[in-house]
Amino acid sequence: MIRLDDTSGGAVAAAIAAERHRNGSPATGMVLTLLILSDEEYQADATSGAVSAARQHPMRIITLIPRPSRQTARLDAEIAVGGDDGPGEVAVLRLRGELAEHATSVAIPLLLSDTPVVAYWPEDGPDVPSDDPIGRHAQRRITDAATADDIYRELARRKAGYRPGDTDLSWTRLTPWRSSLASAMDHGNPHVLEASIHAEESNPSALLLQSWLSSTLQVPVHLHVSSGPGITEARLVTGEGDIVVQRPDGETATLSRPNVADARIALPRRGLAGLLSEELRRLDPDDVYGSALTHLDLS
Repeated sequence: MIRLDDTSGGAVAAAIAAERHRNGSPATGMVLTLLILSDEEYQADATSGAVSAARQHPMRIITLIPRPSRQTARLDAEIAVGGDDGPGEVAVLRLRGELAEHATSVAIPLLLSDTPVVAYWPEDGPDVPSDDPIGRHAQRRITDAATADDIYRELARRKAGYRPGDTDLSWTRLTPWRSSLASAMDHGNPHVLEASIHAEESNPSALLLQSWLSSTLQVPVHLHVSSGPGITEARLVTGEGDIVVQRPDGETATLSRPNVADARIALPRRGLAGLLSEELRRLDPDDVYGSALTHLDLS
């Protein structure tokens, strides 16, 4: 890790290029730039998760940590290129004083040319991510409602401020559940009468799953509180019998269908690296997420 105190965005870019040259590895093969805007509480986990995701998606990771204060504007940076941190480049930037209000001016010199930009807010994302000074530079904009104190208020913000290109990790966590339920429905195409979800209290993924099932199947979907972890059951009531996915331990689920032997399926709760890796595989708008938000009932 190279440390630069009281520096500038241009100097950080030059230091990254120099370190690449010293390592004999030119900055080729980078598929995107990931901008992380975070506070000190979340920045370490967010950066670590992104570094792990870079093993699948070589990228430049720029973590911006505003530290507003009355002190003189100052930029302190920590830089790592390749090595144990994977094939990407990492710059952790602390913006002090008035500079904390101008994260965009620091980030722009560090954006890789001719590659997509993804913005990620680990917590407290902007009301309208696409209108944020950082979000305007990004093709995809990632938030995480699960870190909010009030998930209902947070999902209402995400719904009101949604623009194509937005996504939320609470939705990404649902991918295995949606795949399992869709696969179960493919067998015989049964007519669903109603559905229910069991999940721990204040779980934004459960609310999004409820919205997705309700809008897709056009049936009532009831939400029940369980002890967790996360979502523990999804049940589709059909005329032939119930289709049930139960995951009481957060790792392995049991799939039950009418007239078919129960099956055990891997349904582990994924870490941040896995969630980011999934989102970075596709940079086009997620229309299904947009539809789930549109139909989300928070009353």
